[in-house]
Amino acid sequence: MTYHRAGWIRLLQAALLAAVVVLAAGCAGMRGQHSTTSVVDYLYPNAKKEPVAEQGIPVLNLPMRVGIAFVPERGVSHLTEAKKTELLEKVAANFKSLDFIKSIEIIPSAYLTPQGGFNNLEQIRAMHGVETMALVSYDQKQFTDEGIASIVYWTIVGAYVVPGEKNSTYTMVDTVIMHIPSRKLLFRAPGTSQIKGYSTPINLSEELRADSEKGFNEAVDKMIPNLNQQLAMFREKVKAAPEEYQVVRSDGSRGGGSMEFWMALLLGAVMAGGFWWSRRAA
Repeated sequence: MTYHRAGWIRLLQAALLAAVVVLAAGCAGMRGQHSTTSVVDYLYPNAKKEPVAEQGIPVLNLPMRVGIAFVPERGVSHLTEAKKTELLEKVAANFKSLDFIKSIEIIPSAYLTPQGGFNNLEQIRAMHGVETMALVSYDQKQFTDEGIASIVYWTIVGAYVVPGEKNSTYTMVDTVIMHIPSRKLLFRAPGTSQIKGYSTPINLSEELRADSEKGFNEAVDKMIPNLNQQLAMFREKVKAAPEEYQVVRSDGSRGGGSMEFWMALLLGAVMAGGFWWSRRAA
């Protein structure tokens, strides 16, 4: 009798456990949150209704004054202003080391209006004296996959022992360099990050916030080398296509992108002449 009673108890426990597993599995699935900004939505808010303005030939005043800012969100921001400034300073530090950059100014988010377009950029140009703008946008998705691990966590082990939810954070940060007067895109560079981790439901929100911040840091760190590469390619493009870009230097001289070539050629000729003259004198 005792054996049969123990058997019934085990059978009842198994049935209850199975029922809990089925109910929990029914609730399991993929949850997530998505935050994004769009440089296209900011620059061309009425592109479907109004034709895009014709682009002109950029006149690049060297050394350049550059502004940098995050594209404004249309809803609630998932990045604090302090975090935005921290990320922008990392990007700005990379530009400051370049000889053709005179200054780079971080523009507070309050100066950019959602869907402000080039009218908004012209206001920033007048206020801060910048002609080139680095606009940073982002797209971040966070998923929480509640699978069998969370079922085992809830039914057998207990509250704080086994990670119960698998988190995935995907982040992309993209920077476009726009010449404001000509409304022309000079170049762009993206950076991406993918973070996977585990957390219990108790600390889920805290873990997601930490993964979100880490994702932005990683994406920006990967974007900066891409910016350097695209910048080098852009300089070569300016030299190769002087009809598409005009360069004005601080001394007032104008020219296309091939000016550096002729200057180098002239310098080489002068050095060669000096060497020949010194040999003749000797």
